Amino acid sequence: MSRHAWAPWSPACAAPWSRWSAAESASTTACRRRRSTTNRRSSRGSAVCDPSTTVIGPSPARSDRLLVGLLAGQRSVLPSPWSDTVRTLDPRDPLVLDTRDLGRRPGSQRELSRTVAAPADLGIDMLGVPVGSDLILELRLESVMEGVLVSGIASVTLSGQCVRCLEPIGDRLDVQLQELFAYDESDAEDDEARRLEGDALDLEPLLRDAVVLALPHNPLCGPDCPGLCSDCGARLADDPDHTHGEAIDPRWAALSQLSDQATLPGAMSGADEE
Repeated sequence: MSRHAWAPWSPACAAPWSRWSAAESASTTACRRRRSTTNRRSSRGSAVCDPSTTVIGPSPARSDRLLVGLLAGQRSVLPSPWSDTVRTLDPRDPLVLDTRDLGRRPGSQRELSRTVAAPADLGIDMLGVPVGSDLILELRLESVMEGVLVSGIASVTLSGQCVRCLEPIGDRLDVQLQELFAYDESDAEDDEARRLEGDALDLEPLLRDAVVLALPHNPLCGPDCPGLCSDCGARLADDPDHTHGEAIDPRWAALSQLSDQATLPGAMSGADEE
């Protein structure tokens, strides 16, 4: 029997490394409990993004605007879900309008008449507005609670080609404009609404959308344009009687020649003499 009686173990009598390990384990366990409690509490008040059900891309409200970018043969100029601005506005740009004179007072308005040079890419592949041509704007800017309402008419000159006969075509087009440019701090219901940058608004994206949507997808020189000859490419409107005769399958061309020789007058008389 040993002289020393066994005493209950306590952290005070344990080796230093043992006491440290026990304290660390207790601290780690407490941290995990706190994190678990915090996660449970936060999950009650916030939605969890499920990758299997989350839709990444444009909202249905932007489907028409994205279609405009596709028809124009370029990337959309409208704000995307991954960017807040389209371009840096230059106050010297004639399509950038200053609204400071409205004072953000609902009901205040002003009329605007301006002729500017048409920007690039204002149209589709076969029909569009020539770069630098006159673009006539007759606008009204009205201050409302949410922002500035722009309405009016844009008159442009069109130039392009007929999709059937490739003849040059031209026309005039008057486009109705109406769009709300919301203030940056406005609680607009539509998250994709166009917004003012400070007191300036950019008309170019609005013009591009309005013009492209007003253009015909298949521009024609006339509703009854016959197009081009499928064999030689001649314009059928210039020669309505244009024809190449009956088309012969190349595989039967030799038999056709024999048939033509058999119908010659000499061949027929020789057959009669026999």
